[in-house]
Amino acid sequence: MTVQGNTVIIDLGLERGEPDSYDSPQRSTFPGWFPAAVLAVLVLLTAGASAAPAKPPFTEVFSLRMGPADPYALTEDGRLLAQSYGTLGAYDLSDGETQWAAGQEIPVYRLRLGSGLILMRPWNMGTRDPGTTAVSVADGDARWSRTGQVMTLAGSSTLLSVVPVRGFGSSANRRINGPVDAIDPETGRTLWTVNVPSSATLVALPGAGDSGTRMLLVHDDRTMAVHDLVTGERLMAANVPAADYDQDNPVVVNGTILLRHPGMPSMEFSAYDPITLRNLWTKSADGSYEIETCGVLACLTGPSGMRAIDPATGDTVWERPEWRGLQQFGTQLVAYGSAETTRPLGLIDPDTGTLEVDLTGWRPVSGTATEHHLLVTRATEPGGRTMVAVAQPGRHTPRLLGALPAGTGDCQAADERLVCRTMYGQLVVWAYGLKG
Repeated sequence: MTVQGNTVIIDLGLERGEPDSYDSPQRSTFPGWFPAAVLAVLVLLTAGASAAPAKPPFTEVFSLRMGPADPYALTEDGRLLAQSYGTLGAYDLSDGETQWAAGQEIPVYRLRLGSGLILMRPWNMGTRDPGTTAVSVADGDARWSRTGQVMTLAGSSTLLSVVPVRGFGSSANRRINGPVDAIDPETGRTLWTVNVPSSATLVALPGAGDSGTRMLLVHDDRTMAVHDLVTGERLMAANVPAADYDQDNPVVVNGTILLRHPGMPSMEFSAYDPITLRNLWTKSADGSYEIETCGVLACLTGPSGMRAIDPATGDTVWERPEWRGLQQFGTQLVAYGSAETTRPLGLIDPDTGTLEVDLTGWRPVSGTATEHHLLVTRATEPGGRTMVAVAQPGRHTPRLLGALPAGTGDCQAADERLVCRTMYGQLVVWAYGLKG
């Protein structure tokens, strides 16, 4: 049996002429089986030979020339923002069309977004404040520049200018030193100022009911204060125990403020009402060092593992001795076996602590495409190809999508797009699909 082109030839002998038994057929040992089998093989091979080639799992859409330290970011509306060798540009992820390009004199280490602006803060190795420049996401025009680091709070469009304590400037909870200024996104002018006599930790505090996000300041004089983000007005204040207020303490989980502090005889956790700042409960930390958000629960982590508590009551909901850290990717939560989040264990259900997808050996991909799935990568060998898979609840292991070329890494995911750097100085945008 041979295949020539799209034609299948089944060789029955006798130089492909009529068989000897054509005029006087012999009775088959297995009546009716041989012709049916031949027909089945014929149909199968003909279909296979004529089928279109399988669609590759990844198709290159476009690429940009990029330096190894040039930053890039993805927007929720499907754009790639990239600073490439002094040029900042916006590109349509669907086809690579350049939407705008603008020259930038000073390179930045990352691109932060807020209120329709790219907030650019240059590299700075000294003590001088390099300031922040705001560039419009819509057209690339420079809007304004001012001193301080400009930041946003989750759930609010308000821009805040602060002076971070060195070493704490990139955390979601900010340790700051000096006043907090609210900024008009259009002009960069100051709308209101909250004075901070010394230093404080700044935290986003989600509003209750119809109220929006508010600003929580925990001052180093043990005063915890809530401020309105529209006016800067102080709404409530209370004294709290002395603690090392830093970028991870306190933490707001499902609207409740949680603080780790020294107690009697050991460390304790205390919870506070977000409206009145009334102390709700205080309990022993039981060896836990960190507070992390697990959906509506609070996960407390230490050498003995992780336990999830109800932040409103302090009651334990579940415990996992082997877990040491968590990381959130969109709506998905990944548990780690190390506090440094270097050893992914799996995708979890935060309500129950169930390990839903085993991610051993895989590396989660950040980005904007994490609403219903999580892309993960792994290298086949040092310098080898990068395997890409999708992790989704309902499947115990990631489903392999395909492989990217050798030397591919530092990826971010968007809907149907995967953006990765290459060892050859390029940023490549790949199209991918999840069917299968």
